[in-house]
Amino acid sequence: MQQLVESIKERGVITPATVRQKEDGRYELVSGHRRKRASELAGFETLRCEVVDLNRDEATILMVESNFQRSQILPSEKAFAYKMRLDAMKRQAGRPTKNNLVPVGQNYSREELAAQSGESQTQIQRYVRLTNLVPELLEFVDEGRIKMRPAVELSYLDEDCQRDVVDEIDMNDATPSHDQTIRMRKFFDEGKLTTEAIQAIMSEEKPNQKEKIVLRGDRVRQLIPKNIPVSQTEDFVCKALEHYNKYLRQRADRDSR
Repeated sequence: MQQLVESIKERGVITPATVRQKEDGRYELVSGHRRKRASELAGFETLRCEVVDLNRDEATILMVESNFQRSQILPSEKAFAYKMRLDAMKRQAGRPTKNNLVPVGQNYSREELAAQSGESQTQIQRYVRLTNLVPELLEFVDEGRIKMRPAVELSYLDEDCQRDVVDEIDMNDATPSHDQTIRMRKFFDEGKLTTEAIQAIMSEEKPNQKEKIVLRGDRVRQLIPKNIPVSQTEDFVCKALEHYNKYLRQRADRDSR
């Protein structure tokens, strides 16, 4: 924003904002909200604009498209943008035309949006599902702490259950895995997802949370007799460690005397 303010101070607004005239005669800003705010911070009282003839739904679609041209878009922004655009497209599709008095099917909207955005209909549907998350969970998605697929599963829970999940995330400092969210949703659909059930699921140790010990095979193998088969390597190493620990304890006892 500060860079935009400095640019506008130097060169003014290069690309005009877009406005439409509303039914009451006033003008509504469709795209250029950041340019408007930057102009205000730069001390300008006016903003160069282009007036376009758009109805409310057409204006919504244009606003979403202009936001998609930004270099970085958060998942939450994309989610609400897709939802707004789909709603607008569905309203447009549902209006009878002069030559056809029967409303057009609304399934076409998602197909059209998928073709325009380059994303699959399934992915668009996943983004729209994110709009059903409570703000805390949606923020975790924006931060990358919760991935898309687990977030989608959580979006089917009601607000109380979602907030229980948020509490468990804060308590355990760990987010649920995709498998855990699938089970939560299944329990919820069956009417069995209680606070205690969420606590039990979230307290499980996930495979990616287990501490891993990596041993170089060539170095370890040099210390193991050749007559010990590879299949018995783990057992040999554990016994060797037991003996070494016993040696350390005995030496500590000697040193303490």
